[in-house]
Amino acid sequence: MSALSFLVVDDEQDFLDSVKRLLKLEGYNQVFLCNDPSQALTLLEERTFDVAFLDITMPKMDGLTLLEHIKAASPQTECIIITAHESAPLVVKAIRRGAYDYLVKPLTPSLMNHALQRALERKHLLASLQLRSQESLDHPHAFSEIITGSPRMLRLLHEAELHASSDIPVLITGETGVGKELLAQGIHRASHRNHGPFVAVNLISIAPTLFESTFFGHTKGAFTGAEKPQQGLLAQAEGGTLFLDEIGDLSLELQGKLLRFLQEKEYIPVGETRARYADVRIIAATHQDLEQLVKQHRFRKDLLYRLQFAHLAIPPLRQRKEDILLLTKQILTASNRPSATLSLGAEQVLQMHQWPGNIRELKGTLEAAANLAEDGTITKEHLRLPTTSISQSPSVQEKQEDLLPLAEIERQHILRVYKALDGNKSQTARVLEIGLQTLHRKLKSYGIS
Repeated sequence: MSALSFLVVDDEQDFLDSVKRLLKLEGYNQVFLCNDPSQALTLLEERTFDVAFLDITMPKMDGLTLLEHIKAASPQTECIIITAHESAPLVVKAIRRGAYDYLVKPLTPSLMNHALQRALERKHLLASLQLRSQESLDHPHAFSEIITGSPRMLRLLHEAELHASSDIPVLITGETGVGKELLAQGIHRASHRNHGPFVAVNLISIAPTLFESTFFGHTKGAFTGAEKPQQGLLAQAEGGTLFLDEIGDLSLELQGKLLRFLQEKEYIPVGETRARYADVRIIAATHQDLEQLVKQHRFRKDLLYRLQFAHLAIPPLRQRKEDILLLTKQILTASNRPSATLSLGAEQVLQMHQWPGNIRELKGTLEAAANLAEDGTITKEHLRLPTTSISQSPSVQEKQEDLLPLAEIERQHILRVYKALDGNKSQTARVLEIGLQTLHRKLKSYGIS
């Protein structure tokens, strides 16, 4: 990972030096200081910067003009405006010209670091989205309903697209609410079967006694109550895809009937004697661990073997935090309050919550919160989520951090990120912008192996 670089422009040398010290304390060494905007323009001809801190009031050229030059030369640079006096019209102008955030002097370490981390997070999200366009899927329209900036999810979509080119069964696993059916629909749209039907069924909803009739169909008079012939799911999905959700809940006997179809591609409707051929692609999904079910003799090993050659495991939302704000924007846009926005506190709560219900929980939470936000701004109180794992607001945090040694502040921050990412050390190191070995060493010193 390349080192991050920062540009600080202000006509007060003491302020420049203090910002540099603050950044150095956070472990950032590539800090370029300019007390004249013309020096900054010269630097921009030679290199690009990840984040720029720009004073709004300077002689020769003001911060807004410099901001326009920077965004024109390097759109990917996140700019934070610094002002001595908070002015709403001035802030609006800065945001409209491309600034990401603003800070009011005098700066405190906690407020500056908070603004910096938000800017770097935004930069990471935009870079992830750019990665998606660079790797461009062959069928981007097929997966357009799946909103993600997560490199892990992008790799999964690429695998899904590769599997879509064949007719082999696909097994999609993941927790409830991660979007298993959406991925199945994407595979169908990216396949040569995209002009055929996509038929989805939750196997829990089918009574075991009606499985054969529902799945294979039946003739008139095949059993009591069969007053007319009925097409089964296989016939309905002819030429297309049949999506079987919650396959882990299918009984062993019915698993055997499904296995026979997967092997032979033939079935016999209830009440008939002649086998029929079905041109249907099967995609199955479950939130359960099928290998564990096999060990418990609740799932057939041969059926698992038949399904797992194309296995796509969707990560839970808590393991792809970069998707939370992207999904939030999409959900609010599609809600009955499309103009609703999030307060900073609400963003923090959303990103720190563990989301056991995944995207489904996020959607329900946001739609309910938007209804409560009468003025159009969703606050953390509107979200009705537990806040025990949320970092304190900058004002409270600032008062406490001023009384703590720097090493203790660092320890608390590292452990907070580590916990929020469920102990994933690689992701923690990436978010903290430190090496994995450095993280291992620090965690070991905190008593974590």
